[in-house]
Amino acid sequence: MTTTDLLRRRARLLGARAPLFYDEPLHIVRGEGVWLYDAAGRRYLDCYNNVPHVGHCHPHVVAALARQAATLNVHTRYLHETILEYGERLTSRFAPSLSMVLFVCTGSEANDQALRIARLHTGATGIICTNTTYHGNTTAVDELATLFHGGAGVAPHVRAVPFPDSYRPLGGLAGAALAAAYAQEVRHAIEAFQADGVGFAGMLVCPIFANEGLPVVPPGFMEQAVRHVREAGGLYIADEVQAGFGRTGRMWGYEIDAVVPDIVTLGKPMGNGHPLAAVVTRADLLEEFRAQVMYFNTFGGNPVSCAVGNAVLDVIDAENLVDNARVVGEYVRAGLRAMQDRHRLIGDVRGHGLWIGAELVCDRETRLPAAGEAHRTINMMKDRGVLMGRIGPHDNVLKIRPPMPFSRGDADLLLATLDEVLGRIERDPQ
Repeated sequence: MTTTDLLRRRARLLGARAPLFYDEPLHIVRGEGVWLYDAAGRRYLDCYNNVPHVGHCHPHVVAALARQAATLNVHTRYLHETILEYGERLTSRFAPSLSMVLFVCTGSEANDQALRIARLHTGATGIICTNTTYHGNTTAVDELATLFHGGAGVAPHVRAVPFPDSYRPLGGLAGAALAAAYAQEVRHAIEAFQADGVGFAGMLVCPIFANEGLPVVPPGFMEQAVRHVREAGGLYIADEVQAGFGRTGRMWGYEIDAVVPDIVTLGKPMGNGHPLAAVVTRADLLEEFRAQVMYFNTFGGNPVSCAVGNAVLDVIDAENLVDNARVVGEYVRAGLRAMQDRHRLIGDVRGHGLWIGAELVCDRETRLPAAGEAHRTINMMKDRGVLMGRIGPHDNVLKIRPPMPFSRGDADLLLATLDEVLGRIERDPQ
């Protein structure tokens, strides 16, 4: 079936505006490790997908899924050792205060339930997020999707603050003054809730500000911002759907700034493509929630899901994937920084572990975003067999987020291809 035929069927069934990657969409039929294969048999180096966290179709994960699916798969209202074993293994990897877990199916659900827990605990509704973020697609978390709503929340109990950014700094400040200025924006949002008679429940942010373009966060910002939140009686919710499970070269993104959240949300990489997500939180918060809310989830944390989650942890440990993310990620960033000497388009290189951003600009002095060039880059990279995306408030940050087994050899292919593509774009700016 041709691409045109597939697009026509897709539009009829899913809607003409259902999103697709790339100007010429790919028809992907198979994955293995860090590679994807299209219907014609061509392979693509996957530098985008964090859902197959330990590699596409990892045999250990597939075997665990098949074995448990062939034995038993029911909801979580029966006793089952695998569920408990996974919950214990998972929570043991967090700070001691984060000792209980609520299983769900998606990151959107996890953030939705985190908001419920925070609002029930505080008796208030006000939530702070950043002005360029996305935390899921339920009705509650869509109110925080400032990335798609012009930089603002769409409800009176949501306030958006500028995300902390050292590349285009607030007020032209730097260092400690910049960190304090961004933290003061959080305080102002809390005061705005109070002025409007809206009780304050907490702040929900990604600890590495992934959708915001992976900014270099001024040191001290998170500590100050969370202090303002807690002094006002609110909770700090860390959305680890993109940062978690070793992606940053640490097990959790919140460890970068050493500020322990009250609630953590997990998703995408947790099940390596199987729908598994969770809320990990303090015991007092979850016990309080359980005492007042009859919450259950038909599929969240079922025996098959937990067998898969266990297998993902097995692979992370056995293949030293957290260390690999740290070492190979720094290798990629070093390669990108070296490319800055050859390519005027690269304005900034940043990130943690195997979550890497390269911001493209038209001019390094003015830092004018090069969104069109970023769009061309990802499409030309695809044409050459390397998949990546773009993010950030201006859609000009190249988004490099491969499966965790990504090697130095894979990195060399990525860097060489990008070097060639940027050279072509700079010679032919169109």
